[in-house]
Amino acid sequence: GRDLAQYRLRKVGYVFQFYNLIPTLTVWENVELPLSLAGVDRKAREERVRELLDAVGISHLANRTPDTLSGGEQQRVAIARALANRPAVVLMDEPSANIDVDNTLKIMELVERLNKDMEQTFIIATHDPLVARYCATIYKIRDGYVISKYEGRDAVSKALMGEL
Repeated sequence: GRDLAQYRLRKVGYVFQFYNLIPTLTVWENVELPLSLAGVDRKAREERVRELLDAVGISHLANRTPDTLSGGEQQRVAIARALANRPAVVLMDEPSANIDVDNTLKIMELVERLNKDMEQTFIIATHDPLVARYCATIYKIRDGYVISKYEGRDAVSKALMGEL
């Protein structure tokens, strides 16, 4: 149990559909929490939190609590928190579910940039073609089984055409 928890803490980042930010903590503290749990020293935590908040464009919100943020801002806090321990894989559940189209585009452009710049792998569960167009590979799943796989530039078009 404990080994699995440590593995998840260090190797897998999670961005949930409803963010799961801790409401009594500030943006800074929400992002810092996984670093504290992993035993990272204070100076390294401060550097990493600053780097992540800058990367997701919300450093100016560091002292705010989640209830004072928009959906897109909360999503960016959740992404920063998920990346805190430099996990090999980040799992995202319906990243566009609670935000508007403009914020969806901003979030997905951020994910695309982080994928390239920080070499993070993102596995995204979505029903949104706008989100899917940022994915290099698309797996269609039905009743718990992979029914098809699409790759390359036209993956979204191919996946959508497969529905017809």
